[in-house]
Amino acid sequence: MLSDYSPCPTLAVADLERARAFYEGTLGFAPLEEASPDGVFYSAGGDRFLVYPSAFAGTNQSTAMSFQVDGADFDEEITNLRQHGIVFETFEAQDIVWSDGIGAIGDLRSVWFSDPDGNILNVESTL
Repeated sequence: MLSDYSPCPTLAVADLERARAFYEGTLGFAPLEEASPDGVFYSAGGDRFLVYPSAFAGTNQSTAMSFQVDGADFDEEITNLRQHGIVFETFEAQDIVWSDGIGAIGDLRSVWFSDPDGNILNVESTL
């Protein structure tokens, strides 16, 4: 069954070179391998994700990929993202309390931001 396999998030982009500049230059991912016929895989933790060109880039209006960050490292990651020009998005959601772009529900904290094509990425703390 599929539960035996690791998923691979796939992010559609309109301009692969612009996306590479964002994922490699801004977020600091190193390319793992080139995808055939077009696209690139990146390593993240013990898994990977694919960025590939598509005419449907940016049409997803929900979170496309999340990163689980240890609570002790969350503030450092948020500072690093801001230093690289990332602007966090806020939105109306039940039970989320916002402060300086960081959403909190109890002890858990999260941020959301978009890549150049509108793919929504999330970084959230874990306990």
